[in-house]
Amino acid sequence: MKYGIVLTYTVTPRWLALPREERNALRTAHIEPVFAAYADRVTARFFDAEAFHARLSDFAVLETEDLAAYYFLIEELRDSPLISQGYLTFGEVFLGVEGGFQEYERMRSTQAGSR
Repeated sequence: MKYGIVLTYTVTPRWLALPREERNALRTAHIEPVFAAYADRVTARFFDAEAFHARLSDFAVLETEDLAAYYFLIEELRDSPLISQGYLTFGEVFLGVEGGFQEYERMRSTQAGSR
């Protein structure tokens, strides 16, 4: 099954106080390698939301068939300076199954056919 995950997060004033060059260097050093390490199992698209929402500044839309890979990606992010040093905080996480009800109906019809 393919899972869709919306991961909301907010950058803190501490992050915004850094010069853009330093922010870019931290992102390049600590975030991009984590996503690259899982790119074969977790796809990610990133969206800015601060101009449209007051509770969060950004969100990512992730897709995977491997929830363990997603979980490990998040653990690595949590160990990164961006999280551990208070530059970014995670918010709500929304998880869904692509075509879940269709898969359930296929499973039910297979079970009914085997009776």
